[in-house]
Amino acid sequence: MSALPVDRRGPQPVEIALLASVFVIAACGLVYELSAAALSSYLLGDSVLQFSTIIGTYLFAMGVGSWLSRYFERQLPAHFLRIELMVALVGGALPALLFIANAYVPGAFRLLLYGLVLVVGTLVGLEIPLVMRILRRNVALKDLVSQVLTFDYLGALAVSIAFPLLLVPQLGMIRTGLLFGFMNAAVALWALWLFRHELRRVGAHAVACGLALAALLAAFVFADRITTLAEDKFYQDRIVFSESSPYQRIVVTRGAAGHRLFLNGNLQFAERDEYRYHEALVHPVMAAHGAPRKVAVLGGGDGMAVREILKYPSVERVTLVELDPNMTRLFREHETLAALNGHALSSAKLSIVNTDAFQWLQQPGELFDVIVVDFPDPTNFAIGKLYTNSFYALLDQRLAASGYAVVQTTSPLVARKSFWTVATTIESTGLTATPYHAHVPSFGEWGFIVASRRPFRMPEALPEGLRFLSIPTLPLLFDFPRDMARVPAEVNRLSNQTLVTTYEHEWGR
Repeated sequence: MSALPVDRRGPQPVEIALLASVFVIAACGLVYELSAAALSSYLLGDSVLQFSTIIGTYLFAMGVGSWLSRYFERQLPAHFLRIELMVALVGGALPALLFIANAYVPGAFRLLLYGLVLVVGTLVGLEIPLVMRILRRNVALKDLVSQVLTFDYLGALAVSIAFPLLLVPQLGMIRTGLLFGFMNAAVALWALWLFRHELRRVGAHAVACGLALAALLAAFVFADRITTLAEDKFYQDRIVFSESSPYQRIVVTRGAAGHRLFLNGNLQFAERDEYRYHEALVHPVMAAHGAPRKVAVLGGGDGMAVREILKYPSVERVTLVELDPNMTRLFREHETLAALNGHALSSAKLSIVNTDAFQWLQQPGELFDVIVVDFPDPTNFAIGKLYTNSFYALLDQRLAASGYAVVQTTSPLVARKSFWTVATTIESTGLTATPYHAHVPSFGEWGFIVASRRPFRMPEALPEGLRFLSIPTLPLLFDFPRDMARVPAEVNRLSNQTLVTTYEHEWGR
């Protein structure tokens, strides 16, 4: 059979429209994939595992969709239009559905997550083969493949840059999904116009497009209510502030325990007892040093640790290294939250550096008398790198010879091996590790480790006005009962990040 004649004229309007649709399709498909991966890493932890499994499942589903496309033989524009509407509704609603499922039926979250990824991936896998077969009417095969793949990759590139830098920070996860669902539905509407003379039951297709667009638009308008509905159920207390930054989901609630801060759903402090945590974190090393002048805080963008540090008259300068500028802005400018840290982030002694602490330590810089390391727990590899021997070796280089560093180190009761893994890792760099613990009701028994070149000595005086620590009771923090005593542990290295796996296992996530 001879090949069909190919039209050698310049690009036709239908061809241009379909190639533009390929760009939009690729962008939308990647948004749904990134949304599922980001939400699973927020809510399930271990970002490497979540991104890997979501991307793998999505690509597998796309392969299934491409294989299924062979069974679509007639009425290709009609099939393309229907698939676009299904992708628009399922993919656009994906973030909202996952948020609601996590709040109301957390046991079904994983099943829904991978079910939606499989459905969306299969539908997206159907789209491109159908577009290529429609375009093949007028475009030579070699030109067809190059053009379609070019627009496909360009769409993916555009959204991969815009998703973390523009879309999520400005719109949030739910509105981002709905916006791109709306774009998929708009492609379906555009296909309806392009192929109106080929389609049967044009009126029914037009109604379907209108209903899909109206549903997505309504959900976009009421996205805040959807988010509030899910988060109010999840957090239980009234939400007074919520925001998505390029790095995390920030939520502040207010209830019986006062204000509480959550990052990616994980509690960071409760107003009712945060003083216990921050006094235990800061004062043993500050008071043991005697007269610290230069202090660095790594993490701790809420300013609570800085508040405690500023209680020492000898302090001349504090450098706060916090990755997320939204955190430092929030706790400096929001009147209620700034009051919690005593407006410490507005102190003339404070310099704020919004950058990655690992990279900051790698740069040549001044030495510090005290370094307070207040990172979230190592729930994923991005945070886990901040608990490796490579990180502590860099920390050692920025610590004065007589200085002390202190690291918040999860619960030695619940995550016993994780706690002692950090101690072993610190010691592997040649530093002395001095562990201690304190009871914080919102967290339970919590652990800290002093890292130094000289032996730790018990302070002889503390600042006035502390609510938790006192000189007579301070030595009790350094005594470990049998159920929290040291156990053998590996060194946490960048090459293995054994701590993340151990932590996930012990906390049962």
